[in-house]
Amino acid sequence: MDAQFKKGILKLCVLALLERRDWYGYEISDYLARKIDIADGTVYPLLRKLKSDGLLSTYLQEESGGPPRKYYSLTELGKENLNAGREAYLQFSRVVNDMLEGRSDD
Repeated sequence: MDAQFKKGILKLCVLALLERRDWYGYEISDYLARKIDIADGTVYPLLRKLKSDGLLSTYLQEESGGPPRKYYSLTELGKENLNAGREAYLQFSRVVNDMLEGRSDD
């Protein structure tokens, strides 16, 4: 798949995952690498940016037998951003799907 497709939608994918529950960084990275084949190290800069933009918050949680993990969760602003992005993406996706499948109102 084209890297630009992935890059353009990665933020929305991260926000959507965090809507379900809190995740730690490696868990997000591993899940997305398996689902949309992203390179290692792609997610962490995005997580830092989303946190600095106020869309995510973090907390440390002790794990048995290991160091604490940094978990990410959506803020209210993150939820608003996800909802707006989801609506825009789904509308855009419907238009593109119609064009690619030869359905057009022209």
